[in-house]
Amino acid sequence: MRFHSLRHAATLVFVSALAAHPAAAKTISVQAGTPDANERLQEALILAEPGDTVELGAGTWTLSDGLSLDVSNVTVRGAGAGEGGSILDFAEQQGAGEGLLVTSDDVLLTNFAVLNTRGDGIKSKGADRIVYYKLRVEWTAGPKSTNGAYGVYPVESTDVLIDSVFVRGASDAGIYVGQSKNIVVRDSIAQENVAGIEIENSFDADVHDNIATRNTGGILVFDLPSLPQQGGHNVRVFSNIIRDNSTPNFAPKGNIVASVPTGTGVLVMANRNVEVFDNILEANGTANVMIVGYRYPYDDAKYQPLPKAIVVRDNEHGKAGYAPAFEGGDAIAAALGGSLPPVLWDGAGDAIVLDEVGVLSLGLPDVKTPRNAAKPAPATLKGTPPAALPEIKLPASMEAKVK
Repeated sequence: MRFHSLRHAATLVFVSALAAHPAAAKTISVQAGTPDANERLQEALILAEPGDTVELGAGTWTLSDGLSLDVSNVTVRGAGAGEGGSILDFAEQQGAGEGLLVTSDDVLLTNFAVLNTRGDGIKSKGADRIVYYKLRVEWTAGPKSTNGAYGVYPVESTDVLIDSVFVRGASDAGIYVGQSKNIVVRDSIAQENVAGIEIENSFDADVHDNIATRNTGGILVFDLPSLPQQGGHNVRVFSNIIRDNSTPNFAPKGNIVASVPTGTGVLVMANRNVEVFDNILEANGTANVMIVGYRYPYDDAKYQPLPKAIVVRDNEHGKAGYAPAFEGGDAIAAALGGSLPPVLWDGAGDAIVLDEVGVLSLGLPDVKTPRNAAKPAPATLKGTPPAALPEIKLPASMEAKVK
């Protein structure tokens, strides 16, 4: 009896030791270039445990199905996002879904490329503390309406970091963050997308030190009706280069971004507490900065369609307004001597513009007034701005992943 008691006690000690010291994290390596690459890579993502790294070998992966990850605290790391790195090519994808879908927390995605997906490039949903770092998402044939909608697409998340990402060819937004909180988008390049970078229905975002060029619109800050999270606010767009956003709009008909005029630098719609400062804005044919209300039908009693407390300051403006791509824009430009001023406001809501450049109001304070009733006139939007918005701070564990 005493022997059995001692053995039971020893077993409890052993089990307790295992609980206190879980198995060491492991690396699961998967090589490219084999016929069953799709299956082996998905199997690695399924078998990964918290703390593990799924390591993608160098080379081109020809994938026919989308991938998914639903295990928390996993790193997916390739051998690089450029030529010679880990290239996940979905040109032969059978379904219309995303290339990679992540639905778990504390995930790091880094050093690989996703090409030519039928749907979105990389999507994460409800994935808190997610890090997109040193990635490339591209549709290699260039701008086409049949390209996937979004390049990198975190949604419904808290704590999002997008750092050193390159996206080209998205038919909606290259870098999109939606219905999320506490967001940083930095040191990234968005090129030849409809919207380069878009922050939609989100709270507390810093978008800085990015390059948005040759998109239809460079950086968009939107709030839309009939979504679970509304009232987008506290967004800072600063220290970006937003230049030559001149790609004709190639969004599929019916998408909200299909209405973005070619040649838009920064577009703020129906958000509040947005700061646009210290950016270089030039060669945007419609306007360097546009501030507008939401002017589309909606059935949502809680929705607030006006921009509020928008501040534009300390930006460097180059040539703008020389090719306005909205209805009646050419006639307005001709009446003003050939071009529009760098800042365009539809007249709805309120904004403060402290940059020493011209501002044109379309004179449409009621968002229900049709655009053809515009009464364009120069506007002065000087004033005392509210207290500056605070810097976004991400958890130290996230910043440590990109050092």
